[in-house]
Amino acid sequence: MELGPLLQRTSAAVHATMNPEQVYVCLWSHADAVPGHLHFVVQPACRDDMIEHNAYGPVLQLAMSQANRVPSAAAVEEVCTRLRAELSDKEAH
Repeated sequence: MELGPLLQRTSAAVHATMNPEQVYVCLWSHADAVPGHLHFVVQPACRDDMIEHNAYGPVLQLAMSQANRVPSAAAVEEVCTRLRAELSDKEAH
């Protein structure tokens, strides 16, 4: 699968499972200020987070990072289970 369709499919799965206001898809390519490898971030942007941090876009991402709230392992697993199911459904069609 090509990168564009993969990111679109992943973004659609995040939207379907988490129901955010928007889904951000970002490319980060620096480690220690040196380009070395790529990270694609597919991130739900939820209204509650926008309100809490009074921000959106890159400013919201920075504020959420600085808040340093890490979800529990159980919460991560629950979202991963829902995403796997959503992506499997999309594969079948």
